[in-house]
Amino acid sequence: MRQVAIIGGGISALATAYLLQEKAKSQNIAIGIKVFEKENRLGGKIWSRKEDGYLCEWGPNGFLTNKPQTLELCKSLGLSEQLLASNDNARKRFVYANGVLHKLPHNQIEFLTNSLISWRGKLRIAREFFVAKRDSKKDESLADFARRRLGDEALAKLIAPMAGGIFAGDPEQMSLQGCFPRIYQLEQEYGGLLKAMLKLTKQHRVEKAAGKVSASPAGPGGVLTSFANGIQVLTDRLSSAIGAENIIHGSAVSSLKRTPVGGWQILLKEQAYFADEVILSTPAYVSAELVNSFAPKLANLLHQINYSPLAVVCLGYDAREIDCDMQGFGYLLARGEEIPILGTLWDSSIFAKRAPNGKILFRTMLGGAARPELLKLNDSEIQQLVQDSLAKIMKITAKPELVRIYRHEQAIPQYRVGHTQLVAQIMENAAQFNGLHLNNNAYSGVGINDCVAAAYCTADKIIAQV
Repeated sequence: MRQVAIIGGGISALATAYLLQEKAKSQNIAIGIKVFEKENRLGGKIWSRKEDGYLCEWGPNGFLTNKPQTLELCKSLGLSEQLLASNDNARKRFVYANGVLHKLPHNQIEFLTNSLISWRGKLRIAREFFVAKRDSKKDESLADFARRRLGDEALAKLIAPMAGGIFAGDPEQMSLQGCFPRIYQLEQEYGGLLKAMLKLTKQHRVEKAAGKVSASPAGPGGVLTSFANGIQVLTDRLSSAIGAENIIHGSAVSSLKRTPVGGWQILLKEQAYFADEVILSTPAYVSAELVNSFAPKLANLLHQINYSPLAVVCLGYDAREIDCDMQGFGYLLARGEEIPILGTLWDSSIFAKRAPNGKILFRTMLGGAARPELLKLNDSEIQQLVQDSLAKIMKITAKPELVRIYRHEQAIPQYRVGHTQLVAQIMENAAQFNGLHLNNNAYSGVGINDCVAAAYCTADKIIAQV
């Protein structure tokens, strides 16, 4: 029986383990799987915490339904009937700029009448149609791309907030090809974003008339989706399906070694395990330490992937003390605003059952690549900073009845300029060691959908080799 060891206990590891089991079973392949997680808790950054009647997400709060594999995984796990779509009002998203909350436009008419971008900025965006395609295949920063094609105002009020909301990143350092490969492809294929939108809109109408299902040209689409008890339902069901007998947690892997006869030795504090295949579903910096003894070049490459720190602050209020329209997703901050947060999600408006009846839950993010020093503040200082931001932006001066602060010193991998080339080097080096696989959100996407897609690829690759 071929043995597979998976180091790590987050969504990448658990999805890979489950898919390996299911694919092996369907093809009558004998395979043994062991998952190793240093923490007593499984799930990695996914952790749905029940706090005094509120449901606070420690990390991500859901996934978009625009990619089929996560939905397929939920179906396989028997979770389809438990999926909870976000509230329709959560489609309304805002950007705070120049002291005002501006609703993001959903269509061309709203774009023209929207106050977020000045008329000068709108004309600059319209000029994008005439901007020549960049023929160089060399990577560029997200900020350079935005300035080149859309202008400085669009960068500050549209692109930078998006970069902060998804990656907690700095657009001046972020890789266009690594972070937003679809945007890069649109310019290469159609010559520009507006040209792409026009052609894809026409194609979308033709396909819709023919009864075909096609993606909207306006963006990736999809509905933010979770579960009534939080996104942790997914990782809990995965770990249950994998089986407690196949999971070792509460003890860190101290070393990973190649054996003289081929295969791998995984050493814990008290016991050694052997495997034919090893999947490192750990953050890049952890994987680097594990491979350093036998692959120092690979370790050096892995250490080049940096992570941004992030603080997540959940504040709960009595709804009677909040005199605001809470119909929406929340807001991000435009570049250059003095308020030092990334944004605030209106969690109890996005999903049902996130707060007790008559209560409201906010979740604010701060830190990131642009303001890492904020993580040095103590909890009281962070709480005051967030309350001050709510007072400034939403005129909320009431005292919260719930305060929870979750610190992530290394929260989200930063895909810096040259990331795709770096990952290619990492995978090329890893391929030199038979049976070694890298599968984590450090390489080809930071979201839940990306992790699940990578899990499918890794499971397929190993099953094909058995």
